[in-house]
Amino acid sequence: MSMQIPESVRLAAVLVPLAGVGALHFPPKTARVVDRLIPEFLPGPKRAWTVGSGVIEVGTAAALLMPRTRSAAATVAAVLLTALWVGNIKMAWDWRGKSPSKRAIAYGRLPLQIPLIAAARSLR
Repeated sequence: MSMQIPESVRLAAVLVPLAGVGALHFPPKTARVVDRLIPEFLPGPKRAWTVGSGVIEVGTAAALLMPRTRSAAATVAAVLLTALWVGNIKMAWDWRGKSPSKRAIAYGRLPLQIPLIAAARSLR
């Protein structure tokens, strides 16, 4: 017998990280950290990518709250979380020479993205 995770739990699992992490893209101190995750191959200023992705994350979280827009927002969230994985991979690569605790954070983020993407997809 398989146990299905209630939609409210799956919704919170996607919405809370999107809104919380998205909000961290705006204060200057945390925005500088996010700037360093932006891959070099992306055109334009890193801060524009930081602010833009923060707006998309917070906006997607808000759209997930409304049943009428939830399905479309869930698709956006799944695509967004997949795209943001590139930044997490860059962070893991950049932090490979850091302290064990920082490496644990950077490497630990990589597999955590998988259930977030799956939860977002399940809300469509």
